Amino acid sequence: MRRSRMGKGLGFNLIIIGILLFIMLLDHCQGSKVGVCYGRNADDLPTPNKVAQLVQLHNIKYLRIYDSNIQVLKAFANTGVELMIGVPNSDLLAFAQFQSNVDSWLKNSILPYYPASKITYITVGAEVTESPNNVSALVVPAMKNVLTGLRKAGLHKKIKVSSTHSLGVLSRSFPPSAGAFSSNYAFFLKPLLEFLADNQSPFMINIYPYYAYRESPSNVSLDYALFESSSEVIDPNTGLLYTNMFDAQIDALYFALMALNFRTIRVMVTETGWPSKGSPKETSATPDNAQTYNTNLIRHVINNTGTPARPGEELDVYIFSLFNENRKPGLDSERNWGLFYPDQTSVYNLDFTGKGAVDMSTQANSTSSNGTAWCIASSKASDMDLQNALDWACGSGNVDCTAIQPSQPCFEPDTLVSHASYAFNSYFQQNGATDVACGFGGNGVKVNKDPSYDNCLYATIGKNKTISSGNTTAISSTSSSSTSRIEVSAGLPIIMAFISYFL
Repeated sequence: MRRSRMGKGLGFNLIIIGILLFIMLLDHCQGSKVGVCYGRNADDLPTPNKVAQLVQLHNIKYLRIYDSNIQVLKAFANTGVELMIGVPNSDLLAFAQFQSNVDSWLKNSILPYYPASKITYITVGAEVTESPNNVSALVVPAMKNVLTGLRKAGLHKKIKVSSTHSLGVLSRSFPPSAGAFSSNYAFFLKPLLEFLADNQSPFMINIYPYYAYRESPSNVSLDYALFESSSEVIDPNTGLLYTNMFDAQIDALYFALMALNFRTIRVMVTETGWPSKGSPKETSATPDNAQTYNTNLIRHVINNTGTPARPGEELDVYIFSLFNENRKPGLDSERNWGLFYPDQTSVYNLDFTGKGAVDMSTQANSTSSNGTAWCIASSKASDMDLQNALDWACGSGNVDCTAIQPSQPCFEPDTLVSHASYAFNSYFQQNGATDVACGFGGNGVKVNKDPSYDNCLYATIGKNKTISSGNTTAISSTSSSSTSRIEVSAGLPIIMAFISYFL
């Protein structure tokens, strides 16, 4: 009997260990994430509710805001979008001085909206080393108070606390292996890094290869900055080969961390991007270059490529920015980092899946011999994606969807694919029948066969009621969570077999 009880006890312990190991494995198999920064330094932006609709439409799952605006938090409630919120530099003194200030902020501005608003990170201060006011010394005390407040609320394991930095915290970044933090900031960096290591929080960095190229085009090639280089830059100390500046800058930070013996802190890129327009001297600030940089960045990240010094390591990034912001000071480029104009139309097409909006059906991406093309819904699209896209097309997309209402000529067949196809095509034709206008996050397919039937007539570009002269909106989708779903479904049979064996 004693042996039997011991066997059951051992088996139960092994079950628990197995489950814990599986959970730990999942935690490391989520895959890298791509988010977007939602700056609001503009006077012509859509309301937060409309922004939430736009973000969901494009299946953007991760969003960074720079404060804790209540209207924004309310707008993103129950959307599933993970939010990174911020404590502005102007609040650091109050947050560092008194715990009661932090507790009051959490009580009034955060806790009432959590977990409906899915807050996962709080950034305490932003690029404090670049701030004209000397607030660096306030960062760590404020971070500690925020963490204490979260611990009181039982959220310290669900919401991570960190602070964002510019690459200016490094005194050297090339070659990457010589990466080193500036001694000017040692007084606050050491306790900051200790805090991050103790609480498994990431080091948050804002990285802009655009600026490196703009300031030194004779030393930095445009292709190297855009992930397009066919040549390699060799780190003479390690022999590591670099084909893009982004990786070199990330590795410089990793080497700087290792030089201070902080080897377990992971890096998160909280801002990166490329402007689509600039002043006359900013010749590289174009829509094509912005699209190239961000497209290559997304592919690089979601493939979990890692960097030469950290191959295969996950790296979450946030693209700056959701909208062009007309109140930002400085050169013209500062007001043109957005993926969208304030009217919610796209500045350029960007596919968040990193795979391109290509359908492999026989008619996909083709046109008829006379150049006529139509846009229909992909049979591979999910109902949720089609419904979101249909709602957008009939709403913000300004498509007249009367024809797919009951008793109207295109209502039958009463299916989501049929209704979405009519709406997709109407939007496609109204906006110049371009590839971008049939994007719909990979859910739209260009065909050369007229999809009209019976009395339901699909428009062509010569028959539109209206032709928009504005920029078209490309509906992008992100599949950043698909990896984790696959990992879970693949791993559950193993766990169940493990449990059943011991039971």
